[in-house]
Amino acid sequence: MADTEIKVLLVEDHTMIRMGTALVLEKADGITLIGQAEDGQQGVDMAKELLPDVILMDIGLPVIDGIEATRQIKEANLNSKILIFTSRDNDDDVFAALAAGADGYIMKGATPEQLTSAIIAVNEGTAWLDPAIARLVLSSVQKQKAEVPTSVDYKTAKNSFGLTDREMEVLALIVDGLSNPEIAEKLFITRATAKAHVHSILQKLYVDDRTQAAVTAMREGLV
Repeated sequence: MADTEIKVLLVEDHTMIRMGTALVLEKADGITLIGQAEDGQQGVDMAKELLPDVILMDIGLPVIDGIEATRQIKEANLNSKILIFTSRDNDDDVFAALAAGADGYIMKGATPEQLTSAIIAVNEGTAWLDPAIARLVLSSVQKQKAEVPTSVDYKTAKNSFGLTDREMEVLALIVDGLSNPEIAEKLFITRATAKAHVHSILQKLYVDDRTQAAVTAMREGLV
């Protein structure tokens, strides 16, 4: 349970979805809904006025879309975390949202508990990526790699972080959502060794947790 309430701004143009989501947020412990915007520009303006902790941002918005709104809010250095909340599940939108500075990406089909968990996670500084989105992006990256006749770019990306071959194996399993014990079993290593590999990977990627490592891996084409 959070010691202080997380202030949330909801940016969503569809009235029924906005009303339903607002109801979920109003019932959630540790979360206070401080505003609702119906288009991207209004979302940017309200973010600057209300200074929310977390902004729940749709992508398909009128006036300016959620990706442009995210970019403008991040450029304004408001310190607000932005959680993309959308039904769009193609990898172009995911990469565009992350490139704009989004701190997380969750699908509208998520349960109230998942939505609350995602809001809490991004508020605490943890990148949050919907498992379905993570699998989609991973599949896209793997397809792109298969279509490239040379592995020069992949090798360069890997070497720029200094990851060993074993760490690359572990990173791929992290992206797949495996825990340390599961990684140990999969690679026939001890749990202590798996934990050590994960710790090393986090340090080399300059991230704080496994989710951020997975996002970085997909962004950089490491897996």
